[in-house]
Amino acid sequence: MGCAISGLATKTEFSQRDREEAAAAAAAAHLSEEQVQMIKDSWKVIRDDIAKVGIIMFVRLFETHPECKDVFFLFRDVQDLERLRTNRELRAHGLRVMSFIEKSVARLDQPERLEALAVELGKSHYHYNAPPKYYNYVGTEFICAVQPILKERWTAELEEAWKTMFQYVASLMRQGYQDESAQQRHLAASPKDRPDKKNTAL
Repeated sequence: MGCAISGLATKTEFSQRDREEAAAAAAAAHLSEEQVQMIKDSWKVIRDDIAKVGIIMFVRLFETHPECKDVFFLFRDVQDLERLRTNRELRAHGLRVMSFIEKSVARLDQPERLEALAVELGKSHYHYNAPPKYYNYVGTEFICAVQPILKERWTAELEEAWKTMFQYVASLMRQGYQDESAQQRHLAASPKDRPDKKNTAL
């Protein structure tokens, strides 16, 4: 199951300025060493409930942004959001997203690997036709979902750290989406660069 927007948005064309702005936003979202450690320490608690967090995160996402249901074709026609709390497909997708978050946390000390991971995910979301405007929503709902789990461990400083991480990752994903959009436009505009199937048989 992947993201598949139908009738919600078309693949957006991005200018060089858009790509530069995404790169600048990613560079601006800088985490201090203290924030990195805070995120890693809190993740040790969160990961014990990753399936629960994944479900809560997406049910909240559909409650606060109903239009996002159209991104996930399996849930497009579901009216009773409570039914989703026991939905196996949503649980599986939530676990995949939580796995990505776990990988991101593990790579906070390795910015090159984190950048490669998030940019590649952004590229794949171009092919899912899932536009960047939705990426920040997930971070917001993740933060709301984990607060009750962390209880007294949750602080304004920890919230700011997680917000900064999600801002950074979303910026990288947007950059990947835009790069893939530009690449696909280039391919579409340059048919002469494609192999001529009529002439390939010997």
